[in-house]
Amino acid sequence: MALWKAVKSRRDSKQQPAEMFHSDRGSQYASTSFRHMLGRLGILQSMSRKGNCWDNAVAESFFKTFKAESMIESFLPRDHNHAAAMEYRYIEFYYNRQRSDSTLGYKCLIDFEREL
Repeated sequence: MALWKAVKSRRDSKQQPAEMFHSDRGSQYASTSFRHMLGRLGILQSMSRKGNCWDNAVAESFFKTFKAESMIESFLPRDHNHAAAMEYRYIEFYYNRQRSDSTLGYKCLIDFEREL
């Protein structure tokens, strides 16, 4: 699960854990067990109003960027493990550490977080 990987990676690097988890109102995110898990991790949950079409805008933008920048459309992975490795390398070594983002003042995510 991506949430566990994010929390583990931040705790291993002695960074503060993510403080907020934003999702749509899907039943998996609204379930009591998921909400309790977030509480145990010290993560606040954020959901928009019912029917809010903007919930997925950031995620959709990321996947558009991922497909374009990783050339996933022209290079298909061999299998699930290969796809997971490609995604991991893109996110951990390029997207978070090198790619500048206009919403972060044209800094990469790691540099932006260091300045907080």
